[in-house]
Amino acid sequence: MTTPTDTDYTIEIEYIETETPVETGREKTLRIVAQIISWLLNPFIIPLLVFTILFVFTYLRILPGAYKLIVLGIICCFTIVIPAIAIYIYRRIHRLSVTDISYQRQRRFIPILMTIMCYFFCLQLMYKLMLPWYMTGVILAGIFIQIICMIINFWWKLSEHMAGMGAIIGGMVAFGTLFGYNPLGWLSFIIILSGVVGTSRMILRFHTLGEVLASFFIGFGCAIFVLNPEYNMLLRFLLEAGL
Repeated sequence: MTTPTDTDYTIEIEYIETETPVETGREKTLRIVAQIISWLLNPFIIPLLVFTILFVFTYLRILPGAYKLIVLGIICCFTIVIPAIAIYIYRRIHRLSVTDISYQRQRRFIPILMTIMCYFFCLQLMYKLMLPWYMTGVILAGIFIQIICMIINFWWKLSEHMAGMGAIIGGMVAFGTLFGYNPLGWLSFIIILSGVVGTSRMILRFHTLGEVLASFFIGFGCAIFVLNPEYNMLLRFLLEAGL
């Protein structure tokens, strides 16, 4: 009688099949629509959108066309083009996809920091060109929002999309008071649009309801604070003293 050796044993491996939920046609359509909304209303375009609103719906529309184009060009360059290129290079170096940065909280620090630096140089240039405080205030509010998001991001993944939407609403309220116009119609539209954006982020499972709401109110609060004439004057004094 022979004794069994190791080769006589057969190791059975049990495969546990996990059921993957099948995405229905309706769910797929919702996801695609949510992706389109998130792409169209991404945080990069928020400053450009705010300045466009200023130049179209306030008395600033009487400014020369060349002046408005120069300002919009500066905003587009420092808040869209340069940050997008910098983040793209960062992703290529580290072989990251957009989804990796969106889902992984620790991967968001460097992209947000690079965007803050771009905003800071934009603010410096606007100061050199002696643009009005309510224009520089838009960029300053963006810096505050991103710094807060970057800090909280170590514990909680905030949504830059919703922070931007909150900032737009806060800016409309502040500018409505400053320039003496009633933004109720557009304000209602942007509030509804904010709900659509927040829902899109949750459909894509990038954020929870708590993260969406917190991000919105952070953006709203920063815009109201920075675009208040008294607080803005104090902030400008502190920045100029430090710079």
